[in-house]
Amino acid sequence: MAVKAIAKGVSISPRKVRVVASLVRGRTVADAVTILEHTPRRAALAVKKAVQSAAANAEHNHNLKPGTLAIVEISVTAGPRLKRYRPASHGRALPFQRKSSHIRVVVDGEARPVRGAAALKPEKEAK
Repeated sequence: MAVKAIAKGVSISPRKVRVVASLVRGRTVADAVTILEHTPRRAALAVKKAVQSAAANAEHNHNLKPGTLAIVEISVTAGPRLKRYRPASHGRALPFQRKSSHIRVVVDGEARPVRGAAALKPEKEAK
């Protein structure tokens, strides 16, 4: 079962985040976190947090084994832009944009066996 996490409004340009995201695409979560910890870019922290969030969602909400988790998909899209002005010579104002990103991480892994009373209960019937 694929589990996702989305980090919205990260205040780094999508072009810069995509470079870091491509380093960990298709790797296991443990490998990805190790790579991101040793990547000297500001976007590495944001991508690492999104990967760890997806892994935590998979482990706690969907009962997947943490050791088997792998990144199935990681995508970076443009977020909202803040339009600002920078002072220039001769009293002019030059426009620029503060770009932001949305980071979407999808992980998948092996399900844990159900133990205890939950294993004895029959599954609910679909209506």
